[in-house]
Amino acid sequence: MEKLTIQEEEAMLSIWQLNGGFVKEVLDNLKGEKPPYTTLASTIKNLEKKAYVKAVKYANAKRYEPLISEAEYKGKFMNSFVGDYFKNSYKEMVSFFVKEEKLSSSELEEIMNMIKNNKS
Repeated sequence: MEKLTIQEEEAMLSIWQLNGGFVKEVLDNLKGEKPPYTTLASTIKNLEKKAYVKAVKYANAKRYEPLISEAEYKGKFMNSFVGDYFKNSYKEMVSFFVKEEKLSSSELEEIMNMIKNNKS
């Protein structure tokens, strides 16, 4: 699976939220500063080439539907991220966030409870 650019990820987030849509719908659904319509259309075309979305023709317009779920993308992205930056160790990743004071002790406790509840 090819990594997405920031613009592609933003477009995919909008497409996932809408469960597919026309370029105008995706544009209207984007958060923050919106790119020009033509820029977004090109970004979505790239997503189609990368096989993240498929175009479904309606009259003379195309509606873009996701081919990969948000959960599937997050899973593959996180596996790649942890592999690239933390030697394939989630423990290393959590340790990094603790050292950088990005995770509190209460959040760590919550994570531990999630682990215990899933194992039992």
